[in-house]
Amino acid sequence: MNKFTATVSNIDNFDNLNIVSFDFFDYTLSMMSLDLNKNIKVGTKVELMANPSHVAVGKDFSGTISYSNQIKAKISEIENGKLLTNLKLKVQETVLESFITLKSSKKMNLQKDDEVTVFIKATELSIYKILT
Repeated sequence: MNKFTATVSNIDNFDNLNIVSFDFFDYTLSMMSLDLNKNIKVGTKVELMANPSHVAVGKDFSGTISYSNQIKAKISEIENGKLLTNLKLKVQETVLESFITLKSSKKMNLQKDDEVTVFIKATELSIYKILT
């Protein structure tokens, strides 16, 4: 499970739906949530969570896509199995993990030290823990 620290920068809500924005290094990440802990406010430091199987990767990506969360990263480790590839993706000092199919990894010719774009849907990002 990917866990990384960010700070709440904005909260938009309507009825029971919340869109929470976070500062993560030089990126603004977004999370969609139906229920939001009353202790979550702008300025709150949190630990976010994303399942590695919900972390997509693009190489030489340009264009527009509906994924709210797009982060530039470098592949620090790549392990090809019989069906899946496990990627360790470094964003400054934070390491994220992604599981993709071996076929996709080969199609993109992914290699250690490649620069990639990490994609996480807002519905797949969640708050694991409130830190402050």
